[in-house]
Amino acid sequence: MSRFNGKTAIVTGAASGIGRAVAERLVREGARVVLGDINAAGLSEVKAELGAAASAHELDVANHEHCAAIVRSAIETTGRLDILCNIAGVLNMAPIAAITPDEWNRIIQINLSGVFYMCQAALPRLVETKGCIVNLSSAAGLVGVPFNAPYVASKHGVVGLTRALALEFANAGVRINAICPTGVKTPMIMKPLAEGLDAALLAKAAPWLDGGEFCDPSDIADAVAFLASNEAKRITGIALPVDGGQTAF
Repeated sequence: MSRFNGKTAIVTGAASGIGRAVAERLVREGARVVLGDINAAGLSEVKAELGAAASAHELDVANHEHCAAIVRSAIETTGRLDILCNIAGVLNMAPIAAITPDEWNRIIQINLSGVFYMCQAALPRLVETKGCIVNLSSAAGLVGVPFNAPYVASKHGVVGLTRALALEFANAGVRINAICPTGVKTPMIMKPLAEGLDAALLAKAAPWLDGGEFCDPSDIADAVAFLASNEAKRITGIALPVDGGQTAF
């Protein structure tokens, strides 16, 4: 498949997990990809794997200057920007009493403000190419999940931001959508539960913690590639669950 021949994409969180899978998928389908991540070592590894089709840019999405800089880099490197994939994110399961103001701000800044900063920086260029944005929300952006208050708040915010911007830029020809995965086999989530969490309660809201099936990062990359492609040309403003039915109850 070559749905993205001649197109340039920025992928945040590209050093591992879903971001890496998305970058690999877009390159495989012909895109030139600007990889962004705060993890410089992981970024270099992915750049080496993808070769000349990719360029790497160290990126802290919580810093709006960094977000503006990676957009400038994409334009300087390839002359255009067609696709923005906002994948970078963090998670910290904890009861609310254990969440410090600094931790709350960190999660909101990366998961929500980072998406806003990247969209704000990229949209003028995407208007020029009639491009698109795919934001990574979560099943936790559609329903509640206990012991995840900052994460749930941030991912609900991503859905709201996606819908607001989709309406704002519909007449400009820019499509903006969100993906809402269930648990995905990534370094962020594949770790033991912290002590003091009610595992039975958590499993009711997150069935992948109780013997359910995790998604593979490639499953999410499939959905991102579809929404970024011309096959989804009539789709904007949606929050697409890729969750094995988690949010259907």
